Amino acid sequence: MQCMWNKNTGEKQDMSVIAKLHKKNNTTVIAVCDRTLLGTRLEENGIVLDINSDFYNGAEYDDATIGDLIRNADTVNLVGEESVTLGIKEGIIDKTLIKKVKGVPYAQAIILHD
Repeated sequence: MQCMWNKNTGEKQDMSVIAKLHKKNNTTVIAVCDRTLLGTRLEENGIVLDINSDFYNGAEYDDATIGDLIRNADTVNLVGEESVTLGIKEGIIDKTLIKKVKGVPYAQAIILHD
């Protein structure tokens, strides 16, 4: 397991966000989920979040790297508190557009680059 240092406390912290980059035809999609959700499937009112699929099964990165990946992607899929919070922090996700399945927040965005 990888870890990072908390620069405020000087202590090691486990990274808790997984990201996978998908590229096809000059389009980049990033799938980000909280590590604790990887391998699960959430269903509610006809909405299914399959975090068990290969789509989300990527690598652990620090927040700065995830932020860069999110800002430079064309499409962003975020599942989980920490992942969605990163999207908000990066200015990609509007809080009013966050949805929930089984209490777990998720958000999607299409980013138009100049």
